[in-house]
Amino acid sequence: MREPTLDLRPIFLVIGLLLSTLALAMLLPAMVDLTARNPDWQVFAAAAAVSLFVGLATLLASRTGPMRLSLRQSFLLTALAWVGAAAVGSLPFAFSTLDLSATDAFFEAMSGITTTGATIIADLETAPPGILLWRAILQWLGGIGAIAMAVAVLPALKIGGMEMFRLEGPETAERVMPRAAGVVSAIIFVYLGVTVALALLLRLQGMTFIEAVVHAMSTISTGGYSTTNASLAAFDSVTIQLTVLVGMVVGGMPFVLLLALFRGGFQTVRRDAQLRWYLGFIVASGAAISAWLWLSRGLGAPAALHHGFFTAASVMTGTGFHTVDYGNWSGLPMAILFFLMFVGGCAGSTSAGIKVFRLQVLLANARVQAVRLLSPNTVAIPYYNRRPVPEAVADSVMGFLFVYALAFAVLAMLLGLLGLDFVTALSSAAAALGNVGPGFGDIVGPGNAYAELPDLAKWLLAAGMLLGRLEMFIVLVLFAPTFWRS
Repeated sequence: MREPTLDLRPIFLVIGLLLSTLALAMLLPAMVDLTARNPDWQVFAAAAAVSLFVGLATLLASRTGPMRLSLRQSFLLTALAWVGAAAVGSLPFAFSTLDLSATDAFFEAMSGITTTGATIIADLETAPPGILLWRAILQWLGGIGAIAMAVAVLPALKIGGMEMFRLEGPETAERVMPRAAGVVSAIIFVYLGVTVALALLLRLQGMTFIEAVVHAMSTISTGGYSTTNASLAAFDSVTIQLTVLVGMVVGGMPFVLLLALFRGGFQTVRRDAQLRWYLGFIVASGAAISAWLWLSRGLGAPAALHHGFFTAASVMTGTGFHTVDYGNWSGLPMAILFFLMFVGGCAGSTSAGIKVFRLQVLLANARVQAVRLLSPNTVAIPYYNRRPVPEAVADSVMGFLFVYALAFAVLAMLLGLLGLDFVTALSSAAAALGNVGPGFGDIVGPGNAYAELPDLAKWLLAAGMLLGRLEMFIVLVLFAPTFWRS
């Protein structure tokens, strides 16, 4: 029996609500620019009016009964939501005093909403305060969207093994509330609370109000947009940088576990294998980079530890802040950072990348294969977090890893075809798919803007950011002819 024709009304109903939300969010930078007597407040006000009109019109035209999304509708809604948010979010960039082209404006907005942090703006110090705040707002909202997608959408769509994190059902060890909607609502309060706490700490440590808000939003969303080209290196304060370091680590943790921790579930958090691996990756890579900075670069032990752990956490979580320019490092530290670009944070965090749990499932499956080779008659089962991994989940993880590797190879080759050098092509492809932001080299490394790249490269990288944020298959499935057949 064939599935009925795809009903677009529920999809556009949610899109209309999203556009209306973005319109209201634009009023914040409009007020900031108005207070600073910057003419861009008119741009934000006009963009908010247009977005609100389109959003409300779409909302009213798509009203329907009780909304129950089918599988196909969920795929299409998720993809359209992120693309639509980037398109609407690009309006202030295109019409502000920055005078960005349509390509640059869309790249900046897509980088923001996917929490990538790659920027087109070459001189952030002279950018209007409203634009700086708008970039952070996009990342902050993108972080909420990433968490909601990981908690409520990806497990239902069974993408890349995420069905292991379903919140319903007795087999879920991380249950905090009985319904996914309730969990998402509670997580938003935790997300907001951590953001406010970070902003207050940064303000008390010497940042201006705008700087504190922008960096707090960019930190917890693991986005990495800063107010200066020098990023956190511009703030000569160890306490500020350590505060941001803690915030980045928190942003890369599963927010369901953070919620459990706030509700007194310390044992649930302590027993989580993914969290232990995540922190282990940061500690091991941070220690190795710190040792290299101490032995090869002559930094003192405290400074080496500080910069080594900050850089490792920033790259692994995909935040992209920097306290030192690691873009031209070579040897072991570059290899470590390049690997961390692919790893990413935990499932259910604001980080992107492959995710730690998939590496755990991959290793567990490899162990089982090794046991079967040595003892063909042995019944061996892969385990994750003390639970057996279903064969369908293992297959889903393997499929995701293959598609991720293939997407990276194709994107890097296309960038090389456009004339980018080897280091720039590989690192920018990895940074886009992993939503990291800065890559390596003199063009896309830390502190550099992507403005020098050709327009086609920017569109390719924007597509890579979307692929990475939406876990590949949400986008790729839309190109299958069978998806559109009724």
